[in-house]
Amino acid sequence: MIEFWIPITIAAAFFQNLRSALQKHLKSQLTTAGATYVRFFYAWPFAIFYVWGLSHWGGLALPQHNNIFLLYCVLGGATQILSTALMVWMFSFRNFAVGTTYSKTEIAQVAFLGLILLGDTLTITAVVAIAISLGGIMALSAAQTRITVSALFSGMTEKATLIGLASGAFLGASVVFFRGASLALNHESAVMAAAFALAVSLVLQTIVMGVYLLFRERSTLVDVIRNWRWALAVGVAGVLGSICWFTAFTLQNAAYVRALGQIELIFTFIASFFFFKEKTTLKELFGIVAIMSSILVIVLVD
Repeated sequence: MIEFWIPITIAAAFFQNLRSALQKHLKSQLTTAGATYVRFFYAWPFAIFYVWGLSHWGGLALPQHNNIFLLYCVLGGATQILSTALMVWMFSFRNFAVGTTYSKTEIAQVAFLGLILLGDTLTITAVVAIAISLGGIMALSAAQTRITVSALFSGMTEKATLIGLASGAFLGASVVFFRGASLALNHESAVMAAAFALAVSLVLQTIVMGVYLLFRERSTLVDVIRNWRWALAVGVAGVLGSICWFTAFTLQNAAYVRALGQIELIFTFIASFFFFKEKTTLKELFGIVAIMSSILVIVLVD
């Protein structure tokens, strides 16, 4: 029998791909900060409504928050925003392609941080699967950015690389913190705990980033509202993806979830190969096979 977190994670990857595609369309209308902000600004009302629905129609009791929960929400929201900011900063460097590839080490950093912060352990099989997946992700990223293996090693000490690693670390930390927030509620329903953690985190992120834009990019706030149709679509796709991610993180070790979540790269590859008739390199083929293999190991073996 397939465990519940598996289809939920696959759905999360699908909605994340959809949200990213919609955000790319918005990028021509908004600044980078604005395109990022819509994922919070237009998502939090739906997250709150989801919590209300689970309580009103689902009969689930609202969780009792505590200081540890709030701390995890604040840290998760802050590290997610910092990860995005670092990624954007990295794009300003001439050799950002190397940094982009190293930012993909997030999956390994989730496993490490999950062990340190939450005590989430992995089986030997899972460790091997994650290592295979990491190799596949980096090979695919290197192929798409057209950099060589020697460039990856020679660029390890460059600024863009360090920023990429930091971006991956903050993204990994946000995943672990969000899982910690859900678990800190000690609620009998993982679905309600995940929903509550998501709603609180989104409200905090909306407020913090909104204050930043108010003082640094006030015109962006106007543009965010003016482009409400596409921005609303981003918010809906984003909140659906986040609901699935948070639920999966609550049910399962975040490292397993992020490893399976790499199926989004396979979705993208299939679309580019079959629909857009793009040529495939050996690096890309190796990356996809490695990612698919790791996913099968985690789902069927571990």
